[in-house]
Amino acid sequence: MKRILVIHGPNINLTGWREPEIYGDTTFSDIQDNIVKLGKELGFVCENFQSNHEGEIIDKIHAAREVYDGMIINPGAYTHYSYAIHDAISAVEIETVEVHMSNIFDRESFREKSVTASACEGTICGFGENSYYLALYALQRILE
Repeated sequence: MKRILVIHGPNINLTGWREPEIYGDTTFSDIQDNIVKLGKELGFVCENFQSNHEGEIIDKIHAAREVYDGMIINPGAYTHYSYAIHDAISAVEIETVEVHMSNIFDRESFREKSVTASACEGTICGFGENSYYLALYALQRILE
C-alpha cells in the first residue's frame, strides 16, 4: 500500500468550531478519521499531522522523504507567505497536493496568492472537508 502524509497547518485543529460558515461543522477529528478511511478504500495508508508551528511542519516534510509516496498539505495561513514550506516541499520531491477548505480566491485579497502552490502538483480549494477527499482521489491518479 502506498503511504500518504496529510499535513494540516495552523488553526486547522479548530475545524468544526472555528468559523463553521467558512470551514464547516465537521470536527477536525472526524475529518482525520474520514481521510484514513477513504485512504484505505483507495489503497493508501494515511497519516495525519497537524501543527501550528512552521518549523515543525518543515521538519515533518523533511522526514517524509523516502517514507511517503504522496503528501496532501493544507498550509493554512502559511500558504500566503511561507517560502520555507514551499522550499521544503520542492526539496523532498514527493507528489504533493495543496488543499484549502475555503475558496481562497473568494476571500480577503491577501489570501488570493499561494506561495506554496507552485511546489505542488495542484491545488484543490473551496469544497470544505471534501477538498481533502478530492486530493486523495487526485493522488490515486498521480501515483498510478
